[in-house]
Amino acid sequence: MKIIKAKILAIGLFLAIININQVSAQEPYFHKADLIKTGVYYYPEQWDKSQWDRDLKKMADMGFEYTHMAEFAWARLEPEEGKFDFDWLDEAVNIAGRHGLKVIMCTPTATPPLWLTKKYPEVLLVKENGLTATHGGRQFFSWSSAKYRELTERIVTAMARHYANNPNIMGWQIDNEPSHYGEEDFGNEVKAHFQQWLKAKYQTVEELNRAWGTMFWSITYPSFEDVALPNQKTNIAEVDPHELLDFRRFNAEECADFVRFNARLLKKNIPLSQWVTTNFMHFHDRVDPWLNDKDLDFITYTMYPVGGGYTNVGGLGNQGFRIGLPSRMAFPNDFFRYKKDFTGVMELQPGQVNWGLYNPQPYPGVIRAWLWNSYVGGCSIACSYRFRQPLYGGEQYHNAMIGPDGVTPSVGGLEYSKFMSEIKLLRKNFSPNTPVPANYASRKVAILWNFDNYWDTQIQPQTDQWNPEKIIFKYHAALKALGCKVDFVSEDMDISGYKMVVMPMYQLLDEKLITKLTQYVQAGGNLVLTPRTGQKDRNGHLWEQAYSNMIKPLTGARVLFYDVLPVNVNGSVTLDDKSYNWKDWADVLEPQPGTETLARYTNQYYKNKVAATLRKWGTGSVTYIGPDTDDGKLEKDIIKKVCVYAKIKAVELPEGMILDWRDGFWVAINYHSEKTLTVPIPANAKVIFGQRELKPAEVVVWTE
Repeated sequence: MKIIKAKILAIGLFLAIININQVSAQEPYFHKADLIKTGVYYYPEQWDKSQWDRDLKKMADMGFEYTHMAEFAWARLEPEEGKFDFDWLDEAVNIAGRHGLKVIMCTPTATPPLWLTKKYPEVLLVKENGLTATHGGRQFFSWSSAKYRELTERIVTAMARHYANNPNIMGWQIDNEPSHYGEEDFGNEVKAHFQQWLKAKYQTVEELNRAWGTMFWSITYPSFEDVALPNQKTNIAEVDPHELLDFRRFNAEECADFVRFNARLLKKNIPLSQWVTTNFMHFHDRVDPWLNDKDLDFITYTMYPVGGGYTNVGGLGNQGFRIGLPSRMAFPNDFFRYKKDFTGVMELQPGQVNWGLYNPQPYPGVIRAWLWNSYVGGCSIACSYRFRQPLYGGEQYHNAMIGPDGVTPSVGGLEYSKFMSEIKLLRKNFSPNTPVPANYASRKVAILWNFDNYWDTQIQPQTDQWNPEKIIFKYHAALKALGCKVDFVSEDMDISGYKMVVMPMYQLLDEKLITKLTQYVQAGGNLVLTPRTGQKDRNGHLWEQAYSNMIKPLTGARVLFYDVLPVNVNGSVTLDDKSYNWKDWADVLEPQPGTETLARYTNQYYKNKVAATLRKWGTGSVTYIGPDTDDGKLEKDIIKKVCVYAKIKAVELPEGMILDWRDGFWVAINYHSEKTLTVPIPANAKVIFGQRELKPAEVVVWTE
């Protein structure tokens, strides 16, 4: 009888956990009243053991609530094959616990030890140029390697069992930034896996040949075993774009499967109270984090807002390169919150870095601003790499919370401490039953996303100025500039609850999705389509019909043709007597009767042709934006018009401002390096931190 009662109790507890999950995915792992917990990476294996207690005590004294260990420690954890040494890590974890710090434990598979790669060289990634990766660095192993998975299973299982009942462990991070950092693997096991993947997808080689259009250039394959990897280094002309699209899909799924493999090993051995995640890079075009949404308890990301010279770093004003673009932090918060109500930034820039094209000092106060941005964007954890600046290795010039002397807080460390003290005060003002403000709720919109479209436009860009990453950032930034709450959604999700859905560069469509979108609009939804929409089917084939005919019944307009311009030539568009420039891409439209013209081209030989249209369907609408402008202002102004029609209470924020709401608190941040911005705070609001007039990189927090 006691055994039966115990089982009933266990089942009841499990059901309770499931029920909590349905209410809020956050609650099993993080208490809502904590708002956000802040931590920092620590590498005990890199420091003298005599300094561990001093360092971890200093970490706690600065306000950190947890630390992060072991991601690069495989050589120390398994110094010889099959012989584990956890004693040193046990001691570091115990010291952390003694100072009130929880620990995120990491699987160390990003950096295999030398004994492993020396004995089993088949685990190494083969680069596009045919060279095998050499030992050193990180992410140089193959996700497809059976031997690597065998060795991974051993170390991960051993760690999971060893730390499963340790009360200091709050959760687990799998690997580190799974991505191969832009490299693709061309090893023999990859080839075999790709062939198996193709066989599962297409069933027959005849279907594969049809999908890839292999009659073009006599590429035809007689069997799946004859399919080679699409390697541009060994092809004289460009590789088959349809094969390359499938290879991108396969690579993303191969990465996801490696993460899934690790997650299953962990969850098989750890309690439900310890969560599992991994830190994907902020937006990486070779992996798809959403493929692991069911494997991980939540998804986290890495973010360096002013990493130095990379795409979309930018900034406003002559010091903007020290602050970053307004939506730089907002984008990953929304993107990685996929299907859940929270995410986390696992690695947030602590100060100056060492790996950019240039490595500037961040603007004073902006590190604290990024932390506030991560909080209001839905992060339950914010963690920084790293606590101590390394004295040796590849990242000596990478700032940390503490400088090279091991005791003096850096500027970033002081800003983290300030943020953490402010969060503790904010917790005292938290009210769990505060409703979402009606005006904010009305601004809930969605971006429909599928990496296939990103990859397909990247494979055949048609202009060297085409940048799909800038496109997605541009539309997201336009929505945030109007104060919108943005969710990223996939095709399998219900979109009926959103007044507006934006579909950036959705080049690949099928009849099923077109039917879904039509039903959404007919029910009162407002759809915004962008350049290159619906040109091809899911295999990347152009439709065998008049150009854009597939979407004409939806848009009420025909795409006559597209144009791209040289870098030194500007096209121009007019909307409501305002002029905008473009050069990357422009769809030239012909509206059907009943479809309104919003904008026209004002130069080139098709001057006066239509650039943007609006088709109204009762209370719903479809808007088509033809050009990709240089600065995104046309796109923003058209979306603003759609907001009016959709009865979305958009608020046009001053350029450079982020304004968002969470847990009863409004947060505004000034990302403009040269302007003081006035925040639209109601007269009866209670300001907790900051003030209405925001100087660059300043933050204001208030309740209504």
